[in-house]
Amino acid sequence: MARSVLIVDDHDGFRSSARALLEAGGFVVAGDAATGAEAVAAADRLRPDVVLLDIQLPDLDGFAVAARLTGLADPPVVVFVSSRDAVTYGPRLRGARFLPKHELSGPALSGLLG
Repeated sequence: MARSVLIVDDHDGFRSSARALLEAGGFVVAGDAATGAEAVAAADRLRPDVVLLDIQLPDLDGFAVAARLTGLADPPVVVFVSSRDAVTYGPRLRGARFLPKHELSGPALSGLLG
């Protein structure tokens, strides 16, 4: 069964590209959101398996959104994405799943999820 994904990024172009890449890779895109607040509401409503979460959002950063998502009844797996390198975020990414935006693909996400 295909995993469902919620794409969270403030750039329309990235959300569209990510949707195409992930759908081609066998994922079902349940929806998308442009802000942290929209992401939390959408995750609660759509119940995706995975949230692909940009770290730099206009209202909340991805780390704050991820913390809120853990409070949901059945929290999704969070995969952070960024155009910046992981080292930029230092210990904040320790133990987290992370994909650079330029490496995003269905197979890359599948490999990260196991």
